[in-house]
Amino acid sequence: MTQRTVLDAPDMKRAMTRIAHEIIESNKGSGDLVLLGIPRRGVPLATRLAEQIASISGRPEMAGELVGSLDITMYRDDLRSGSYRAPEPTTIPAEGIDAKTVVLVDDVLFSGRTIRAALDALSDLGRPSRVRLAVLVDRGHRDLPIRADHVGKNLPTSSSERVNVSLAEIDGEDGVTISGGRE
Repeated sequence: MTQRTVLDAPDMKRAMTRIAHEIIESNKGSGDLVLLGIPRRGVPLATRLAEQIASISGRPEMAGELVGSLDITMYRDDLRSGSYRAPEPTTIPAEGIDAKTVVLVDDVLFSGRTIRAALDALSDLGRPSRVRLAVLVDRGHRDLPIRADHVGKNLPTSSSERVNVSLAEIDGEDGVTISGGRE
């Protein structure tokens, strides 16, 4: 199976820094901002973004106040197929999400079904003033009309290819690879 690297660790760091700056700019600062990572790899990405946003804002101590996780397992539309993982805890910052700008964070945007499930899960938790989407990779092939607001890398792929995101927190190293062949 062929595999090619499309983002190495320095590329990922630059993409995450750019996304952090875009989030601050679109939100007009870091006030009333909540970053919710979608397990599994969206959670460490959200934590990284929160740390960068806090640092850029000159308040590194606020990083923990910005970040949480949003488990979408029970909101998926493929539960009947039996191909899902065990639910993980949802954690929301102490101030909640009501009247906040919530940025959903995930590693790869593909069909849009994960984000649809995240929006359903989010509506059970409160009423944010705005919801935005930040992804490390947007690979296209949408089944639903969902678009990311902040993208680290647009990566045109064929549907037979697989995008693999590795994160130091989970996999021991950072990188994005594509495996599989063209249709």
